[in-house]
Amino acid sequence: MDADENLMDAEERMDQAVQHLASELSGLRSGRASPALVDKLHVTAYGTATPLSQLAQIGCPEPRQIMIKPYDPSIIKDIERAILASDLGLNPNSDGKVLRLNLPPLSEERRKQLAKVVKDNGEKAHISVRNVRRDANKHADTALKDKALTEDDCERLKKSIQELTKSHETKITELVDRKIKDLMEV
Repeated sequence: MDADENLMDAEERMDQAVQHLASELSGLRSGRASPALVDKLHVTAYGTATPLSQLAQIGCPEPRQIMIKPYDPSIIKDIERAILASDLGLNPNSDGKVLRLNLPPLSEERRKQLAKVVKDNGEKAHISVRNVRRDANKHADTALKDKALTEDDCERLKKSIQELTKSHETKITELVDRKIKDLMEV
């Protein structure tokens, strides 16, 4: 693997770690309603498990309410069952055509628990990025040993890898801080 391939591979893997963190954090409930809370929920409809986002239109008409409007009103009971069976802890209100999920305000204790979960997820993402850096540096050392890179090129590559690591760690920290700020707002 040459220097450019090594750097591109490291960047791609670091981007994946940041994207994974962002998707994990979007699924965590903060003080406001978000369609991401129920987006990935799987509903058994028509004999198969399907993501809710493919079966219904999901929106937030109010800050503490999620509205789910199925494309086919006959599956509203299936959606209701899936929500009740999930670990969301929400009770859907149905009028036959639309489901409404009212989100109660989070207690201070629950906010602190969620902030801890956010920090743990952030730390896991930091570890992933650092592992990618370690692997990329090993590839650079191997290329140096195999005489595919000069010492100067190897040092430049390692410097680029470190800059890439710092930029991705900054993105992770920003995501975590933003989510914690959202959680702590009343």
